[in-house]
Amino acid sequence: MATRFEILLHGEKEAVLRAAGQEALDEVDRLEAQLSLYRPASQIARVNALAARQTVRVSPPVFQLLEQAQRLHQETGGAFDITIGPLVRCWGFMGGTGRMPTPEQLAGARALAGMRHVKLDADAFSVRFDREGVMIDLGAIGKGYAIDCAARILREAGVAGALLHGGTSTTYALGAPPDAQAWQVAVAAAPDPGGGQAPPTQAVVRLRDEALSVSAVWGRCFEAGGKTYGHVLDPRTGRPASGAVLAAVALPSATETDALSTALLVAGRRGGGRIGRLRPGMRTLLVMRAGSQGGYSTRGNLGN
Repeated sequence: MATRFEILLHGEKEAVLRAAGQEALDEVDRLEAQLSLYRPASQIARVNALAARQTVRVSPPVFQLLEQAQRLHQETGGAFDITIGPLVRCWGFMGGTGRMPTPEQLAGARALAGMRHVKLDADAFSVRFDREGVMIDLGAIGKGYAIDCAARILREAGVAGALLHGGTSTTYALGAPPDAQAWQVAVAAAPDPGGGQAPPTQAVVRLRDEALSVSAVWGRCFEAGGKTYGHVLDPRTGRPASGAVLAAVALPSATETDALSTALLVAGRRGGGRIGRLRPGMRTLLVMRAGSQGGYSTRGNLGN
């Protein structure tokens, strides 16, 4: 996950709140040690190192998360894919700011990506790859999963009001603050394409026992040939997502919002409507480039 997690707690018993908050953050650290692509001793690193040559057993919770990722891949028509690691590396975004790959490099990376290469055995809680070079990367779902687990610890400890976030891109609102009916979370606006002053927020979202995830193309990006290439890649084409620049999803599950905001950004205008109907009560926001005139257009029901 490699990101900063923070928790804001409301309540009267400070000692109880501090203990619950620390336990929740400890759980995030524990999950980081299991799920991180970059920790050699993690379960996912072990799968990536060995699964092309032998069956690798993982813990039941990690296996269930892999199964959930597989279902989300199917439901989104491949717009969400945890095997995108070879493509991320090919485009120079794995620990870097990006670079333009050669056609041969891109073709090689595309051949290694795809959930068809991952075989899950529910009876043995095991994983196997069908070829060398396949890589699982839970970066687009692990953060939300960790937040869900941390929120469950807070709820079990009796915390009535809390706001958790991971890297500011995924937030979970537990209950509400004492002076309001819901937490209010701002979604940052897209940068002004003309270089002027952009509005400070795209939307302000009311959340109560609900998660919000935001995916955007800015941040890690590079320019080549007068075009900007962002770090969010379309697993179906192997290229950076284009058209949509920001996607946000609100649902009760942070695991799902984390994955589905990425899928919504990748799907863009054409596939966004289908993804926005995957869950009852799902709220979405999609910001797209308006074309040659500049500026942006928006669609969705996330609300202000």
